[in-house]
Amino acid sequence: MLSLILAGLLVFVLRVLDMSLDTLRMLFVMRGKKALAGGIGSLQAAIYILAIGAALSGPLNFWTVTGYALGFGTGVIVGMYVEEWLAVGYARLQIYTRNFGTEIAKALHDAGHAATLSWAEGMQGPLNVIDCAVARKNLGAVNAIIESIDASAFITLDDVQPVHGHFSPRPGAISLIRRRMPIYTEEIETKSS
Repeated sequence: MLSLILAGLLVFVLRVLDMSLDTLRMLFVMRGKKALAGGIGSLQAAIYILAIGAALSGPLNFWTVTGYALGFGTGVIVGMYVEEWLAVGYARLQIYTRNFGTEIAKALHDAGHAATLSWAEGMQGPLNVIDCAVARKNLGAVNAIIESIDASAFITLDDVQPVHGHFSPRPGAISLIRRRMPIYTEEIETKSS
């Protein structure tokens, strides 16, 4: 009985390693990291063969099947945590704020981040939208800057792959649209008359 439990633990550990590497490999493929994804894929394939061999050596039993299944799910979660910790690549934040667009954009620029401020018309009226492309490792710092100015700002996040060029901040440089353009003014005036 002890040997069956140990076999199940071995399969579990191998599957956690296998699926963690598989999750990382897929995320690196999506970020265009070809060599890294290939190297991880080779290591992952070797561990997968060991896990399958251990699970299928001898008759199937509760412990090896359970180790295989739990290792799969645990490995995916571990792989996602490792990928978040590595923070490879870039992210695009869109920050929606009612009154603090200029202040947030300036604070992001002062901290050396690319930020583009624009005005939009939302369901509840005018608002500021800030597009900000940052290295994923800087997300915590950028989020702290935003929340220190407007804790109620709505923030969305997308993974991005730079295609061409890069942002090189110049100390103290800031270029914002200084003139606010009214939106739908004729419709608003007509409805209120």
